[in-house]
Amino acid sequence: MAKKRLVLSLGHKDLGTNLPEQKAAILKTAPIVADMIQDGWQVALTHSNAPQVGMIHAAMNEFSKAHPEYTSAPLSVCSAMSQGYIGYDLQKGIRSELLSRGIYKAVSTVMTQVTVNPYDEAFYSPVKKIGRYMNAEEAAAEEAKGNQTIEIPGKGFQRYVPSPNPMAIVEIDAIRALLDADQIVICGGGGGIPVMEQGTRLKGASAVIEKDLTSGLLAREVDADILMIITAVDNVTLNYGTPAEQPLSEMSIPAAKEYVEAGQFEFQSMLPKIRAAIDFVESGRGRTAIITSLAKAADALKGKAGTRIA
Repeated sequence: MAKKRLVLSLGHKDLGTNLPEQKAAILKTAPIVADMIQDGWQVALTHSNAPQVGMIHAAMNEFSKAHPEYTSAPLSVCSAMSQGYIGYDLQKGIRSELLSRGIYKAVSTVMTQVTVNPYDEAFYSPVKKIGRYMNAEEAAAEEAKGNQTIEIPGKGFQRYVPSPNPMAIVEIDAIRALLDADQIVICGGGGGIPVMEQGTRLKGASAVIEKDLTSGLLAREVDADILMIITAVDNVTLNYGTPAEQPLSEMSIPAAKEYVEAGQFEFQSMLPKIRAAIDFVESGRGRTAIITSLAKAADALKGKAGTRIA
């Protein structure tokens, strides 16, 4: 009998914002992932990288200023670095937790590139902030490089980058092969390293892909049964943050589309999760998306918590 397959998308809350926080967070995350594996799920993990990639980007830029013989790192390279060091801690934590239970499975991190369309309209409207706050002189230098900055009142200037839609996962065959071998795969970190096809070459793009959209694409491509998106809240809610707030335990595709049209979901937090859920569920029969917190993940898999879209 074929095993059940799950794509689990971890948010930055469950990974921390710096190295000590990350290590502490993974000590809490790894047992929950191990429970899923012990219950018979084949698991592919994706994860956020927003705080980490910003930290790496700022550090590399500052280093190049202090040492002119070195160059600053492109954003795509910073994304690759974040995938490596987050994946390193995740795979160690999960492997250790599995071994403590007598489960011997390989846990692998796949450096994942995701193609984007160079003509995606997102490139004309940057929305993702990256790196530290800058003064006016530093912001002007960034603008001179062709980067966009926005002034944040009382804090300074911050660089903003586009968030194009994911088109294809370059390493998808390797990811499928690992899952078919019943191994645990960490991939698509931070939405993947955004790349553009130029003939036989792949060129890194100065962008950040929405990781939940990549998670949905991954779930479709590996023929997952469930896409579970972990966020800071237990349920998707209507009228969020108001006295009329209404948690949802279930949502049909037509209802989800109506809520999107009505502007119920914030465009940089919940909306990408709903979009990913809709795309995944519509892509094949018997597919379910779940949005919930890590603390409720186990109950959500049993239909006792979270918001199910089916």
